[in-house]
Amino acid sequence: MSNRIPVHLAKDRYWSSLIHLFKNHPKLKQMFTTKYFDMDAEIIKIQSLKRNSAAWSNSEKIMLNLALHLFNERNKFNLSDLDYLDSSNKKLAFEAIRIRFYG
Repeated sequence: MSNRIPVHLAKDRYWSSLIHLFKNHPKLKQMFTTKYFDMDAEIIKIQSLKRNSAAWSNSEKIMLNLALHLFNERNKFNLSDLDYLDSSNKKLAFEAIRIRFYG
């Protein structure tokens, strides 16, 4: 991502859990661009991300939805969806959950 991540966002539990997933998940990493994120204005184009994920696999959509939910609970997420993830995605998901809730 060419947009640098401001220090205060990297320390914020909502932003940092989302950033963790977007930096470490292969499909999300492709979307971690200034097309969808304006770090200086603290804006995420959520609807554009969702629209462009329509053709993704179920597990990729689960990871996107988790990232968006950890950022803002208005983005609903079904915790049982984690059952559909493979072990590496589950590990990544639980790391992000830990960041969000435990710092």
